[in-house]
Amino acid sequence: MSVVLLKEAASLLLLFAGLFLWFWGSWPLLEVRPLLDRLHKLTVSDSLGSLLMLLGLLIRRPDWWPLYGLAMLGLMLWNTIFGYVVARGVHQSRRLNAKAQELGDAS
Repeated sequence: MSVVLLKEAASLLLLFAGLFLWFWGSWPLLEVRPLLDRLHKLTVSDSLGSLLMLLGLLIRRPDWWPLYGLAMLGLMLWNTIFGYVVARGVHQSRRLNAKAQELGDAS
């Protein structure tokens, strides 16, 4: 087997694995579970799937490594910050709801 064929097979494997993770993470959105559980599954599988796809593309076009590297770095930072912002917003929303119920019960 030639090196070109091995690179092509590895690239396709990574691309399809990433695509599989995209669909696998999207499926829990249809389940009846808490929203944060569904979002967590979606963001983790989406991040890993996207990184695998970028690695697959990097194998195909190694001369574009700076672009793929920046895309991977941006993806990791964006998903981490977005997860933190969503969790913080939900936490504050729950605190405000508890405080409103407490004030409503006091009157």
